[in-house]
Amino acid sequence: MKKSSLKKSLLASLAVVPLAALLVGCAGSAETTGGAAENETVRIGVVGASDEYWETYVEAAADEGISVEIVDFADYNQPNPALAEGEIDLNQFQHIIYLADYNEANNQDLVPIGATAIYPLGLYSSQYTDVKDIPDGATVAVPSDPTNLSRGLLVLQSAGLIELKDGGSAYSTLDDIDAGASRVKVTELDAALTATSLPDVAAAIVNNDYIADSGLEASEAIAQDDPSDPNALPYANIFAARAEDKDNATYKKLVEIYQNTKAVTDGVVADAGGTAVLLTTPAEELEKSLATVQKQIAEQG
Repeated sequence: MKKSSLKKSLLASLAVVPLAALLVGCAGSAETTGGAAENETVRIGVVGASDEYWETYVEAAADEGISVEIVDFADYNQPNPALAEGEIDLNQFQHIIYLADYNEANNQDLVPIGATAIYPLGLYSSQYTDVKDIPDGATVAVPSDPTNLSRGLLVLQSAGLIELKDGGSAYSTLDDIDAGASRVKVTELDAALTATSLPDVAAAIVNNDYIADSGLEASEAIAQDDPSDPNALPYANIFAARAEDKDNATYKKLVEIYQNTKAVTDGVVADAGGTAVLLTTPAEELEKSLATVQKQIAEQG
């Protein structure tokens, strides 16, 4: 799930549009693909197959003897069920939190097998150029949808503006703010309104989806996620597979091709307007993060 998070409003039932898949190259032998059967085609589900880097990726995989078919879905509801039901072999469209929510809600065990990028969530201000200049007691706005609200709070905590009880989590709310230890007050607004609220608040968390439309530049953020912060890992975008396929050598090779092909990663960054932070986080760390988030969901009841 690219660009900050998957908004729940996008998760309404939408028809899947089966576009002509990108199919390039012939499958190699089991020896060249590291375990793939001869003539095997790996089907990868995405949301946004029109992004140019996918064609580059398919060509790079073909150069390594792996035939890849990119299957495009029109909305975020569909790639996980398609993967769970064996209609596709992998998907790449979501972050760890989204996968954890899906697994818990559907009693599934899909797993991350490789990281792609984090799309940082930024704090913007029309009055201040440094978070240190924001006065004590000032008001800062965050998006009201649950995923971005909690993520926004973690950004504010990382910036030293608030303190969250127990260090915060991917499910923190305004009630988890330790007011006595925090520098600012926090108010929640609809995600589409945080940017337009900038004249009225000291700063606001603005989703990547609304940056350009608001006349902002991603480079103007005065604070954002720190990809090296463990609290940011649940927002890492991933390749996901069925649990029984997590050690598939061909699938692992496809992750490496994505991560190590400069033309692909350059395309990912360009498509994100320069905001994407590329990741090569080991699958084991991604799995641990998934387990932690699923535990948090279960504890919420």
